[in-house]
Amino acid sequence: MQHLRLRHRLVLAAATAVLAAGAGALVAAQPAQAHGTMLIPGSRTWLCYQDALQPNGQLTANNPACAAALAKSGTTSLYNWFAVLRSDGNGRTRGFIPDGKLCSGNAVVYDFSGYDLGRSDWPVTHLTSGATMAFHYNKWAAHPGWFYLYVTKDGWDQNAPLTWDALEQTPFSSADHPPSVGDPGTNTSYYYWNATLPQNKTGHHIIYSVWQRSDSQETFYGCSDVVFDGGNGQVTGVGPGQSTSPTPSTSPSRSVSPSPSQSRSVSPSPSVSTSPSRSVSPSPSTGGSGCTATYAISSTWSGAFQAGITITNKGSTPTAGWTVGWTFTAGETISSLWNGTATTSGSSVSVANVSYNGTITGGGTTQLGFLGNGTPATTVSNLTCTAR
Repeated sequence: MQHLRLRHRLVLAAATAVLAAGAGALVAAQPAQAHGTMLIPGSRTWLCYQDALQPNGQLTANNPACAAALAKSGTTSLYNWFAVLRSDGNGRTRGFIPDGKLCSGNAVVYDFSGYDLGRSDWPVTHLTSGATMAFHYNKWAAHPGWFYLYVTKDGWDQNAPLTWDALEQTPFSSADHPPSVGDPGTNTSYYYWNATLPQNKTGHHIIYSVWQRSDSQETFYGCSDVVFDGGNGQVTGVGPGQSTSPTPSTSPSRSVSPSPSQSRSVSPSPSVSTSPSRSVSPSPSTGGSGCTATYAISSTWSGAFQAGITITNKGSTPTAGWTVGWTFTAGETISSLWNGTATTSGSSVSVANVSYNGTITGGGTTQLGFLGNGTPATTVSNLTCTAR
């Protein structure tokens, strides 16, 4: 028990040190027991955290299902979005987690019961049945283990809490101690593996994830709401303007300047067929602007890639806004961008902050990300950052 309390303090310290990684700062005053959840496709706790997080660190849900879950389980359930677990799970599923409690894992440390609610308006990730995609599972704390993914049967009841009989009996994907990237204690670190999505699925479904640690009995559970409509990993139902359930189109658009309701954590195309690679550009010149930018490629696949830029406030006072610019060197183009508003001219790109991430505390960071077309160079040129 003393060791467990120490681990809690260490994870909380990591959360305090990591200020803004994609979703912003973790400001919970709660000890963090656990260690991860599905990022791609995003779990209910992860996407609801993305939906609710405000620039001041408070949580105010926009999505109606997330609002209902938050009202039932409280803010602790989202500040600890990575904590849906049973320390005595030992990989057990049916017969251990009761029907109607699958999405919360029947957790006993924190109350996640709000995420068991049967509703049709949870945030969703748009996918293509039968496509191959890269799955990402956050490693807030890194532990070896096995991952299993199940999917709901055709005709399951969206408006009822998930039961074991609503899931296909065998997982459509399993990963045995898969590789990972990134440093634990951040939103951008994850285990990854490629898998083929279930064939002949249409409409709304749940992908149910189980992470069984091989170094303890601790087991993690989660529900990721998806819609098989020919999508390429787009996320809807997150952000302002979600007072009603979104009505996804059959072919979700992918624009350079996302609408406010677009996800702040968009996934790469599910046609990924290679393992993610990471490459960071040389440190840019500050130019006296008060901020710096660092470019990194997080994954590549045939004719496309995903990359991100970390913006760091080098000053001691908060920024009022920022603009990052760069020049592609290998003919790359942007197909979708989040956490910023982009303007392009040939190979030159300029990205300005959006309303929720213009303020960066002294010494703090924020991130923007994008999907690109082409075979990327490992670096970009003329990478600049200007703070206001």
